[in-house]
Amino acid sequence: MEASGVTAIALSGPDLTESEIVAVSDVLRSSRLSLGAKLPEFERKVAEYVGCRYAVAVNSGTSALHLIVRSLGIGEGDEVITTPFSFVASANCLLYERVKPVFVDIDESALNLDCDLIERAITEQTRAILAVDVFGLPADWSRLQEIARAHSLALIEDSCEALGARYRLRDGRWAMAGSLADAGAFAFYPNKQITTGEGGMIVTDREDIARLCRSMRNQGRDEGAGWLQHSRLGFNYRLSDINCALGIAQIERLDGILAARNRVAEWYGELLAEVAEVQAPRPYPGAEISWFVYVVRLADGFGRADRDRILRGLRDRGIACSNYFSPIHLQPFYREMYAYQEGSFPVTESISARTIVLPFFNRLTEEQVQRVVSTLKEEIARLGPARACG
Repeated sequence: MEASGVTAIALSGPDLTESEIVAVSDVLRSSRLSLGAKLPEFERKVAEYVGCRYAVAVNSGTSALHLIVRSLGIGEGDEVITTPFSFVASANCLLYERVKPVFVDIDESALNLDCDLIERAITEQTRAILAVDVFGLPADWSRLQEIARAHSLALIEDSCEALGARYRLRDGRWAMAGSLADAGAFAFYPNKQITTGEGGMIVTDREDIARLCRSMRNQGRDEGAGWLQHSRLGFNYRLSDINCALGIAQIERLDGILAARNRVAEWYGELLAEVAEVQAPRPYPGAEISWFVYVVRLADGFGRADRDRILRGLRDRGIACSNYFSPIHLQPFYREMYAYQEGSFPVTESISARTIVLPFFNRLTEEQVQRVVSTLKEEIARLGPARACG
């Protein structure tokens, strides 16, 4: 693909090698394309990596979150506290069960739930807190665990963007993202750290959650039951052995994949340190990010119109980019259901108006990163001196 004679730079791309091709081909040559040996093998490898007792593979991160909500017995009339700054699935999974998402604004630095605001949002109907490790940076799980214990609430960890991230607990131990709540969810879409094409995973130390999720992903069948025996309402959320084989090959390369992503992030960080108008992402002490996307934000003096002009300029010059995230509470159907208005969550709205997602994937070259940053600087300069960082 070319723009103005210059090769375009994609926004993301999976890192696939011959080992993935061979792994998938081996399954295609077998007689078991689903519910075969690759499913438990993939689950075991993810559970071992995260440090949880159980893992349950499903067909998407959204499905993983949905089954966690159901397995916790959260349903109609209940409320769950969550973030408006996320991919919409982290709130939609509650609506599937007629649960009300109660949004709490985010911390301006980490972009995760602001723990100082959570307790004032708790009501008699609150059953859980669903926190997101946004852009691969763990939320403040020590605080979240304390709040949940104090109010007898369940904790759900949306780690769909955070495979490989780590968080340091109050006792000094490091724990993997996904292992910090009653249950966690991962997603394996092609822009994630590893991919299964489409897919997700539930991780937990609770046998009851794992058992219920295994049943519900497979049309409500209990393990060992006949194909036409259904103990509860379930779904076809299964992940095929084809996808699992791809995931096994990917997770076996995960350390190298994360290292490559770290290297690209370091290139960006070094170059963007000289751009006063842009704030690059950065972890906070006690958290190790697993780079999912590379999201920068324009300084406070800029607005949505400025950001959108920069996005158009980058795209016109062959550099894929986007905004990330659009506030969930301002999505049309959330506004219709709950009468949210602009100004409901000012930090989320301010950040969302100034975010730019830059190209980010394992095989991005240093020269490409230099071109992206150089073009970004030029597009900022085109806004004129009145838009300079104040």
